[in-house]
Amino acid sequence: MKLAWTEKLSVGNAFIDSDHQHLIGMVNDVMHSISERDCHAIKKAFELIENGLCIHFANEEHIARVVKFDFSNHKSAQQYSLKELQHLGSELVAKDGAWSDGAVAHFARFLKKWMIDSHIVKLDMQMKPTLQHHDYKFWPGWVDGEVNHVAGHVAELYLRVSSGK
Repeated sequence: MKLAWTEKLSVGNAFIDSDHQHLIGMVNDVMHSISERDCHAIKKAFELIENGLCIHFANEEHIARVVKFDFSNHKSAQQYSLKELQHLGSELVAKDGAWSDGAVAHFARFLKKWMIDSHIVKLDMQMKPTLQHHDYKFWPGWVDGEVNHVAGHVAELYLRVSSGK
């Protein structure tokens, strides 16, 4: 069950939509690795998706801050998502490819539900009404020092989730 991005998933911003398309591709890579029972590829795919999510979450937060969208619910949901994905990745790698076809289907359903239903539809669509007041290609740019702030935020978020705090 390969995931696909459609216009119905657009949140009204080219940068966020592009991130979502890229993340959907990463989820598809994870699902393919799971179905192949390739633990090395699974580990790599989960590392890539975690890094991609950290960047995506920083992009979303930056845009939300500039358009004055309350991002507090998103932030806690993002931390939860990263923890869940890390747990899933660890569980899969620990089983070293020894999971049933039913387990493969379960993991695939979980990833689809998480990426499409929970992240994009339930959470990010809340931003769409606010984003529609801006051009689709709106990117607020980085203010001096903000790049370091965002890079620091990404690193902090990843470290916090990795350490379980």
